[in-house]
This record gives sequence, C-alpha cells and structure tokens, in this order.
Amino acid sequence: MKLKEFLLNLGYTPIKLNKTNTNHFEIKVKINKIKGKFILDTGASNSCLGFEAIEKFILETQDSDHKASGAGSNDLKTLISEKNTIKIGKFKLKKYPLILIDLKHVNQALESQNANRVDGIIGADILEKGKAIIDYKKKNLFLKIN
Repeated sequence: MKLKEFLLNLGYTPIKLNKTNTNHFEIKVKINKIKGKFILDTGASNSCLGFEAIEKFILETQDSDHKASGAGSNDLKTLISEKNTIKIGKFKLKKYPLILIDLKHVNQALESQNANRVDGIIGADILEKGKAIIDYKKKNLFLKIN
C-alpha cells in the first residue's frame, strides 16, 4: 500500500507542495476565504502573516506584547489577529489566532533568488494541529481532517 492511500484511509487530506528556487516549500492557504501563498516552515513555532496581509485577508488586529524572533532577527514587533478561518486543502481551523510580523526581509530574500513573494509562513503550530506528515519525495503535505 502506498503512503498516500494509507493516509487517505486514516482521514488525511493531501496538499501539493511547490518547491521554490530557494528550496522552500510553498503552499496555497485560504485565510478568511481569501487565497494566499505561504512558506511551509517546520522550524517556525508559530504561523504568521506579514503586516501587508492585513487588508488582503480582512484581518482585525490588535497590539501584542509577544516579541517574535527568527533567523537573523530578535524582538520583532508583532500584532495579533484573533478568530481567523484557515483552510489548507480540506483541512480547516476556525477562530484561529495568527501573529503578524514584518516579512519584508523574507520577501526581499525570496525575490533576490527569483522566487515569489509570500503572504506568510505556516509553522509548527498549525502542522501539529493537523498531525502533519510530509512526503518530501512526492512533495505532499498531509493533514488530518478534524
């Protein structure tokens, strides 16, 4: 039995991953019913959106005391947006909080490598909720449907 067939029988849904010029996996995600492009980052503890995404995804935000850090950056200012609907393939989360940070440096790095800009990052928080399994060879992310 193949992995995909096995996981489908367990209630998982497959999501196609697109490998970028920077060797990141890019996935399509709907936030509040609006499509966006995201990087899949298993090393990011929290999924996040860029400040530029506030209008695109119709986000209600508020100041956050949370300070984000990432590769090359510490103490990044953040906003939080509560109660968002996130849909990745058939996998769905409702009333989910998202952190917003400045992703300009990420998008500049992507563009310098001739890769597409992204709206955000899907991190370990969502991957854990979806009991994620990644098939690197076939470029598929599997998330368990609730």
